[in-house]
Amino acid sequence: MTESTPFFTQDTIVFGVLMLCLGVIFFTSSRKSGFWHRFYKIVPALFMAYFVPAILTTTGLIAPEWTTTNEAGETVKESTNLYYMASRYLLPAALVLMTLSIDLKGVFNLGPKALIMFFAGTVGIILGGPIAVVIVGTISPETVGGEGADAVWRGLSTLAGSWIGGGANQTAMLEIYGFNQKLFGQFVFVDIVVANIWMALILIGIGRATKFDSWLKADTTAIESLKNKMSSYTKKVSRIPDLKDLMILGGIAFGSVGLAHWGAGYLSSLFADFVNNLSAGITRNMFTFLSSSFFWMISIATLIGIVLSYTKLRAFEGAGASKIGSVFIYILVATIGMKIDIMDIFNNKGLIAVGLIWMAIHAGILILVAKLARAPYFFLAVGSQANVGGAASAPVVASAFHPSLATVGVLLAVFGYAIGTIGAILCTVLMQLAATA
Repeated sequence: MTESTPFFTQDTIVFGVLMLCLGVIFFTSSRKSGFWHRFYKIVPALFMAYFVPAILTTTGLIAPEWTTTNEAGETVKESTNLYYMASRYLLPAALVLMTLSIDLKGVFNLGPKALIMFFAGTVGIILGGPIAVVIVGTISPETVGGEGADAVWRGLSTLAGSWIGGGANQTAMLEIYGFNQKLFGQFVFVDIVVANIWMALILIGIGRATKFDSWLKADTTAIESLKNKMSSYTKKVSRIPDLKDLMILGGIAFGSVGLAHWGAGYLSSLFADFVNNLSAGITRNMFTFLSSSFFWMISIATLIGIVLSYTKLRAFEGAGASKIGSVFIYILVATIGMKIDIMDIFNNKGLIAVGLIWMAIHAGILILVAKLARAPYFFLAVGSQANVGGAASAPVVASAFHPSLATVGVLLAVFGYAIGTIGAILCTVLMQLAATA
């Protein structure tokens, strides 16, 4: 969190700055020759949409959160609502628009490698935690020490919940292991820094996906077939959209968002009662994700898109449905990017080191399994983000390969919610053993 007030604090201004950055990125990336043409051959535009806002946060022009002093001389926390807007309004709208023309049979024809890489990512998180504790504990025992509610392994359990499932699983782990909530903020900090560094590397890798696939000796036939099929369909129904088309697409997208939020509110409340009626302890917390409105919102939005793909509305892909969805995704990426202050990497070096080693092991296992299974980089990237990034990041990474593939990211991320708490508990048991050995 920034201690001083950033230069721009109004969401309207910050949003304008982010959109200007995206406009410049797309303008420069469209150059067919010269410096920018060579630059974007190395660095993907999607990564720049993420990295430039991070630079703006680091330099103090914008910030996701900051502290300020009110008229009474009291220190108060303030924050931007742009990430909330992008993740709650634009993300579900993007999922509906990108799923509108999905070939669900083609998605299932991608085969079992998507699940293989997802579980490889999960295993990487489960094993990475205790190994990181052992490595850092050998060098700096106090970094992974602590007793009772202040024990570091209890705090690390919340990272395991976040990196296998999501926010609901992270909260469940906080409750299960009773970590001192006054110290919880530093683990949220590690979560943001390490997960965002890893996502940055994933995005850079997308620009080299072909080379990775060649090294992995991966069979990308099913992926390319689905991409080509969707591209052919888009060309077949393509037309210059008029105002009517755009308004209908707006109605489909945001009408679905409203329905998704309404259903999410109802279902999260319903399942909250169900969860509260379960036996207290691990059993109850295993199902905490069912009371998450974000989980249901993403699930319902994706389901709406899938249902609409079997109707005549599917033809609105020709009017630019997935392109509009991609605009929303890029805005989301920019708001994610502004959450990271690059200089924060140098704060609390001990816990950051634990997180980086942990994530490196996760990455290593993914690469090993991808090599053995000859799985494409697409499955590696999406399988990882379905664990570490959850429903907010997995479809972003998947859609970078092709808009029609966003659904793969969502389906895996939703699965991550379901197994997140169980996997995190196993990881925590191992971390406790490693920390107290």
